Amino acid sequence: MKVLKFGGSSVGSEEGLANLKNIVEGQHSPCVVVVSALGGVTDLLLNTSLKAAAGDPAYKEGLDRLYSRHHDIIRNVITDRPDDLISEIDIMLSEIASIYHGLSLIRDLSEKTRALIVSYGERLSSKIVNRLIQGSILHDSRNFIKTERKHHRSMLASQLTNDLVTDEFGKNLTGIHIVPGFISTDADSGDVTNLGRGGSDYTASIIAAALDAEVLEIWTDVDGFMTADPRVIPTAYTINSLTYLEAMELSNFGAKVIYPPTIYPVCVKNIPILVKNTFHPEASGSVIRQHIEDDGKPIKGISSISGTSLITVTGLSMVGVIGVNRRIFSALADNGISVFLVSQASSENSTSVGVRDADAVEAVRVLDREFEKEIATGAMNPMYVETGLATVAIVGENMKHTPGVAGKLFGTLGRSGISVIACAQGASETNISFVVDGRSLRKSLNVIHDSFFLSEYKELNLFICGIGTVGGMLIEQIASQKEELMKTHRLKLNVVGIASSRKAIFSRDGLDLHRYRELLETEGIPSSPSILRDEVLGMNIFNSVFVDCTASKEIADLYLPLLEHNISVVAANKVAASNTFDLYSRLKETALRRGVKFLYETNVGAGLPIIGTINDLRSSGDRILKIEAVLSGTLNYIFNAISADTPFSETVRLAKELGYSEPDPRIDLSGGDVIRKLVILTREGGYRVEQDDVDRQLFIPESLLDGSIDEFWRCLPELDKDFEERRKVLESEGKRWRFVARMEMGRMSVGLEAVDSSHPFYDLEGSNNIVMLTTERYRKYPMLIQGYGAGAGVTAAGVFANIISTANN
Repeated sequence: MKVLKFGGSSVGSEEGLANLKNIVEGQHSPCVVVVSALGGVTDLLLNTSLKAAAGDPAYKEGLDRLYSRHHDIIRNVITDRPDDLISEIDIMLSEIASIYHGLSLIRDLSEKTRALIVSYGERLSSKIVNRLIQGSILHDSRNFIKTERKHHRSMLASQLTNDLVTDEFGKNLTGIHIVPGFISTDADSGDVTNLGRGGSDYTASIIAAALDAEVLEIWTDVDGFMTADPRVIPTAYTINSLTYLEAMELSNFGAKVIYPPTIYPVCVKNIPILVKNTFHPEASGSVIRQHIEDDGKPIKGISSISGTSLITVTGLSMVGVIGVNRRIFSALADNGISVFLVSQASSENSTSVGVRDADAVEAVRVLDREFEKEIATGAMNPMYVETGLATVAIVGENMKHTPGVAGKLFGTLGRSGISVIACAQGASETNISFVVDGRSLRKSLNVIHDSFFLSEYKELNLFICGIGTVGGMLIEQIASQKEELMKTHRLKLNVVGIASSRKAIFSRDGLDLHRYRELLETEGIPSSPSILRDEVLGMNIFNSVFVDCTASKEIADLYLPLLEHNISVVAANKVAASNTFDLYSRLKETALRRGVKFLYETNVGAGLPIIGTINDLRSSGDRILKIEAVLSGTLNYIFNAISADTPFSETVRLAKELGYSEPDPRIDLSGGDVIRKLVILTREGGYRVEQDDVDRQLFIPESLLDGSIDEFWRCLPELDKDFEERRKVLESEGKRWRFVARMEMGRMSVGLEAVDSSHPFYDLEGSNNIVMLTTERYRKYPMLIQGYGAGAGVTAAGVFANIISTANN
């Protein structure tokens, strides 16, 4: 025989009841069906009783809702004489109405009356299900589920209940039997009691164990136990199988699939539990049993409890004194306060206990009173309480066979900037629990789920600032490559923020990259550096990467606070890395200390692997002696395009029209961009330098760089004659112009040089860049890196590559 339990969501709607009927009537063996109250009815009964006890006449509105809720369900699902059932239900509802009326007169709601009121929820629903399942037999669980008073609470009278269940159903069960869950009666007084919220699961488990059922099926509104809360982690998935211990640990720490006491009775009898979805009955669900097949994963799932308070008992008098912890837990237990986490220092001078926020004030009062004398003499301190916290547990029996799980856990949290306030782990190594600030709960769950490969994909959450040529191209590349990266690298790129100079838009669930410009205009908020900082930090999202595709100093100023909050930074913007050496080194040190990435490969050579190569050389013990480079694609294009037919001024104009130069070409012609790039490369080579250390040999007059842009364009042709005369001489000598950046042992210079056909720079085409590295190892034959050094496509691709590399952090 089987025992099937259906929760409030399963019996609370027309669809749920229709599915329940199909599931139950499809059974091929005798079964006991345990039902909860209709979804939301228990809360409605309680809230209405509170209003009645307060003398609030609005309780009658709650009573009316009870009538209409049950009447509507009956009319929608019962086709055989529904009015007869409504009459039976109304008798019970009138009893509730009388109790409420009495409460409104005496203005008092005792525990006994409260238990009586909430018992009606299951009694009403079981009558409806009994009529729905034709031929079924209705039982009253008050006759055989018995409790006794212990520690100011009603606890199951196990042996008595077991005997009564066996007597009620007999040993040769046939047919379908309907039982209201949750409710019970006191073994001595006969007063109505209950098994606690979620007690219908417990009722089903008690009956299954007493009758030696072949399986206990829990039918609910989820597909089974999940690796994490899917409302927080969309990539969470159903756990196919887990042990009794794993299920108990996950349930104790917030997984609301099964009421925790449910597991013990069936575990003792080795009866499997199958968790299934009433609304998705074809899903396989989760099976819980003693022994399961090893899936090779160290942890089975992640669970959490929000609204945690941590109470710390401290005092030097605690060291070496026997019985302090006994007093702590006895005092709390005697006052009905449940402790779900304990963390104690090995020195024994402090013990921290985790309780729910609702119990914190009472727990502090109880403990302060228990240790009143010690506190008065200064031997112990008053209780210290921290509220607004959250407790997270990672659970899995395989942890005991996998070294380094705790190290990986806390390393993952640390790299994500999440501080652990307290932690606890038992010797069984099935559960590691820790307490964090409640505001970090979502981030904690996501980084752990991602780190332990419970997620199908590793996720990166991107904030992209700047949607000009490079930023726009980057977004296009991400949109086109998302599916491929998920397929080949198991990497999911989630763009959660996009900002232009005017507007910004953010979405934790990710933005539609095919409509981002439209969304910015219609739904965007005003954008400014301070707004960007506050929004990015406020989202506190895991595996975050801030991508800067601007040339803004104000945006570059955000890097340090972002890195301090464990957000990686990928920059096409050269401002930060070429700023003062102190800022440059501070950014790199902060990224290293916080365990995140600060990457800026495209600062030099667009998508060419120049900075990465220099870093690899130095990391392997090589030393950078000399750098010779053509680093301006714009200037290289200009000096390749200049000819007898195309004067200097025209090549500058062409460079602008083709997108090689900045909108204001003077930025390129001044050599300032090359200077910044040379400084960055020199720093990467291990030298402490500033921009002012560069010897500048410019090829156009300073006066052209200082006026207005219109004046620049008007005066630029005046240089054509001189350039043409010099070009002819150069041509006759078989040479070409290159704007060369040089560094030798920390000494830097930039200037226009003539190179002959034997030089590696001679054949450099179009807007290409070239870098020649002379090192201790590459002294005789320097290393050459050459290719496209400008253009939105290759620059965006270089930024994209940096983004992907952060996934390996």
